[in-house]
Amino acid sequence: LPCRVEAQALVHLLAEFPDASAWISFSARDGAHTCHGERLADCAAWLDACPQVAAVGVNCTAPRYIPDLVRAIRSATQKPIVVYPNSGEVYDAARRNWRGSGLCATFAEQAREWYACGARIIGGCCRTTPDHIRALAAWARHLPPPAAPVIEAK
Repeated sequence: LPCRVEAQALVHLLAEFPDASAWISFSARDGAHTCHGERLADCAAWLDACPQVAAVGVNCTAPRYIPDLVRAIRSATQKPIVVYPNSGEVYDAARRNWRGSGLCATFAEQAREWYACGARIIGGCCRTTPDHIRALAAWARHLPPPAAPVIEAK
């Protein structure tokens, strides 16, 4: 989503389906703001109070911005964080081609930092390929299993 008002509309719609849940993710123009210009931390804080929102994240955004965006989301919510950035390439309309690196190994290496910052659902968006996802999967296989929640009787 490019802006908070679209997230608000979806949350309002979710209320019509009380058994449904969703994750909400935003596209971002830099390391702190949605494409529309709102602070991502403010959007995440608003979504934190929405029980049907299961996770908050960022998608279709350059990988270089993801660490700061994950930190912004983490500062505002304890919900799981979703990231599925684009490949990082930029389209050059004058030359009619893509420029920049979209290397699969680089993408998987960057995922280490996203994970370290708090992202727990990691994938790819525009210009990522099955090879990018295979590289992510190979990296993720070496992660420790998630800890079981501790439940205490009171």
